[in-house]
Amino acid sequence: MPSPRTASWIGGRCGCGGTVGKQRQRREWEAGTATDQELERFIIDSLRDKYRSGAPPTFRAQQVVQIVAIACEEPTASGYPISHWTPQDIAVEAIKRGIVESISVRPGQVEKRELEYKRHGTQTLIANIEVAPGAVIAPTIGPRRPELDFAQHIAPDPHARWVFGLDQLNIHLSATLVRVVAAECDLDDDLGVKGKTGILKSMATRMAFLQDPAPHLHLVYVPKHRSWLNQIEIWFSSLVRRLLKRASFTATHDLKQRLLDFIDSFNRVLAKPFQWTYAGRPLQA
Repeated sequence: MPSPRTASWIGGRCGCGGTVGKQRQRREWEAGTATDQELERFIIDSLRDKYRSGAPPTFRAQQVVQIVAIACEEPTASGYPISHWTPQDIAVEAIKRGIVESISVRPGQVEKRELEYKRHGTQTLIANIEVAPGAVIAPTIGPRRPELDFAQHIAPDPHARWVFGLDQLNIHLSATLVRVVAAECDLDDDLGVKGKTGILKSMATRMAFLQDPAPHLHLVYVPKHRSWLNQIEIWFSSLVRRLLKRASFTATHDLKQRLLDFIDSFNRVLAKPFQWTYAGRPLQA
């Protein structure tokens, strides 16, 4: 028996073959001889899902269309400071708009982009993540990252005590940072001469000085090639995936503002303590 809503089924209902049936229906619609009720019934029957085994569809056609419409919008129009939708963001927005009560996140195909582009400049982000709440605090954004900028960024607060976890980047062990820390902590030690004597002689001597806990500041350096121990690296990965990947910026001030908007949105919506998943066991071949 022919399956419902196929050309053969339509032809059977019209008393003719499948192809002839479709042509006859089209001629009747063009001639205006088919009634509105017949036309509406045929369209509804044609758009209705065919019978299939298994569980019924989770979402109605109207819900699917509304979710697809979200994916076609610019994320910024809905208050998301990101360059493109992710499956998680679409799911959150669909629930927020009341389209669905719940929806699972399933990654789709990656969007493609052209290889040619025009550079408008770069910006450097110096960021801190406060471990307990998982929030990004006191970001510094500028065209470069000289050692003076980092030293001023990390200058200790005389009314609080801070512990910083850092990798061994050269600006994290600079002579300028040593001088700023010594001045802010009222240390009268002879710092010596950079490259020759004293605390300033080498990166090793400067690291030893900076790791010595001061009244308002304590710097902790992770071993080389172990940057993943620094939780800010996890946040930078999220920044790349959610904002920078496949993004387009018209100027450096546009990039800077988008970065600040993303940090503000992250702190309000997504900030939480990171949970370590590495158990410390060596990898098995």
